[in-house]
Amino acid sequence: MNDETPICSAKLCRAPAQWVLAWNNPKLHTPDRRKTWLACEEHREHLSQFLGIRGFLKDVVPLAQWRASEAAGHSPGSAAGPAAGTAPGTHAGTDSGTDRGADRGTDSGAGSAADR
Repeated sequence: MNDETPICSAKLCRAPAQWVLAWNNPKLHTPDRRKTWLACEEHREHLSQFLGIRGFLKDVVPLAQWRASEAAGHSPGSAAGPAAGTAPGTHAGTDSGTDRGADRGTDSGAGSAADR
């Protein structure tokens, strides 16, 4: 694993991410906006349930498929077309970037505490 390897968003997990969980908070975001959390195999179900119970989870996609869709100009978790900003696993603070604040009580700047 190197500095560019996307890691799981679960608290204290440093495992390489294998899944992208696309979500939005309908009270804060337009229907086509997607934020992303990354998950390793071990935490995919837990993070999916966390988002699903709140009605935030929109899609769960293998990371390789998400990247291939973005490279082709599509945003796999959105009907709005290509995603603006950064790919999952980066920390540029854009709407489509990864919100690394999952279960951490912190925020990467990609969203606010209200997003959780």
